Order: sequence, then structure tokens, then C-alpha cells
Amino acid sequence: MADAQVIPLRAADREQIPEPTEPGWEDAVTEVLAFARRRLLGDYEVDEFGFDAELTDEVFLRLLRPFYDKWFRVEAIGAHNVPGDSGALVVANHSGTLPWDALMTTVALHDHHPDSRHLRMLGADLVFQLPVLGALARKAGHTLACNPDAERLLTNGELVGVWPEGFKGIGKPFKDRYKLQRFGRGGFVSAALRTGAPIVPCAIVGAEEIYPKLADIKPLARLLGVPYFPVTPLFPHFGLLGAVPLPSKWYIEFGEPIETVSYPEGAADDPMLVFSLSDQVRENIQQALYRLLSQRTNVFLG
Repeated sequence: MADAQVIPLRAADREQIPEPTEPGWEDAVTEVLAFARRRLLGDYEVDEFGFDAELTDEVFLRLLRPFYDKWFRVEAIGAHNVPGDSGALVVANHSGTLPWDALMTTVALHDHHPDSRHLRMLGADLVFQLPVLGALARKAGHTLACNPDAERLLTNGELVGVWPEGFKGIGKPFKDRYKLQRFGRGGFVSAALRTGAPIVPCAIVGAEEIYPKLADIKPLARLLGVPYFPVTPLFPHFGLLGAVPLPSKWYIEFGEPIETVSYPEGAADDPMLVFSLSDQVRENIQQALYRLLSQRTNVFLG
């Protein structure tokens, strides 16, 4: 059988062949309408904590992504250290007056982890007492910072995030930047020990500079029922404009996991062991912060 003859296309014929195009606005509108229809009909699922994965992926993360990619230009380092198919506890330093660091860590683990993991954060009571913010936090998969909830999530194979410094870390003065505060009683260590989940230290550089806290108006904070009322170079002098975070360059580094599965049964009830392990995690994060800071040449350029 003779070989088929290959006939080259004429230039005119080549011009008539449509080139592949990116999905157009029609596809985007179709997706939005389909999403809206599912929401209206209740055709979506939430877990026992109220976590709505579809709403998180299609709304919350889409809103946060421009800040992650364009404003803070976050670089995620070591995401492969976070387990992909089992429970783990991510422990990070906390700073920045408002918890942008927690939100950016959520984006980092979803967008840059090989398994696109959702981070289930443990939040302070105040977060869930606020009318709108509390409901949104539940929808995004977050829950109270208490051991029973943390242990249930870890047992279910979820990735849990905790910021043990709490308000002491996020509301510390600018002069104390990147100096880790006390890690409380180490409740997060107890939860990890009881479930055998690894602890992943996480160091975040860049968040300290978004709202440099120069002072705290304590009487106003007590009046509003909040832990502090910050004074920054731009807030409250410039009103809402002063609440726009400064565009510092961020680095989020996930360190090597600290295993807990080898500890004997009942280790979670040993206060000295819990304190020692908590201090080890804290020291790992502090050393990672020093290293990242030593490599940074400019707050805004990296």
C-alpha cells in the first residue's frame, strides 16, 4: 500500500483554521449562574462544623487570592512538608494587628500544596461572637480553639491551623516584631499527642509590617469590647483608608513536621512533656524567623 501523500496547506487555508482560545466570558457567566442555582436550591454540602467547601473555594479564596498574589506577593516555602492525606497541626507565629497572616496561610496551603489542602483554623471566642464574621468563619471551616474540636478534626484527617500567641502576638507593639510571645498552656500539643498527628512549625515573615502598631487606646478598646484599639502610622488618622494594609513582601515557610505518634499513651497528660514539646515548636519557629529575616534585604521588595 502506497504511503499517503502529505499535501501542505495553503496560506489562505491556514488563515481559516480557528486557533484555540481561552474560556470566554460566556463560560464564566455560565459557571456563576450554575453556582448561584446550587446555592438557591441548597444543592451543596457542609460538614458537622458548618464547613462549606464550595463557598470557600469559589468565593472566599477568590477574594483573598489578589492580596496573596499581587499585594503581599507571598512566597510559600516547604509546602511539601505538610502531609497530603492525613491529619496534621500547623502551628504559626501571629502578628499584624489584624489576622491577615492566618488568611494568607490558608491560600498558601490550598494553592501551593500538591493536594490543595483546606486549613481548618482554630479561632478565639471573640471571632465567633461577632454577628457576620462568626458565621463566615464557620462557613470557611474554622472552629473554636478548644481541644475537643481540634481532636475531632485531626482524627478526621483534617489539616488544623493554630496561632498559639493569640491576641498577645497579633496585637504586640511594632518594637517587639518577630519576637514570639508565650504559647499559652500548650493545648495544641495535647491535641496532637492524643491523635498522633504531626506538628508542622510555620514561620511567617512580612505580616508584622502591614499595620505597624505604635500605641493602644485601651479605654476605647474596653468600650468596644476588643482586646486592643491600635494606633498605626495611618490609622485612625486616615479613617478607612488607614485600614488598608501596607504592601510588604511576605514569606511563609512550613518546616519539617515533628512526629507525635511515637509517644506513649497518656503522654498528653504529662505537663512537663507538653511544655517541652511546645517549647520545641516555639524555638523552631523563632529560629526560622531569624533565618528568613537575615535573608530579607527590604521590607517591601524582599
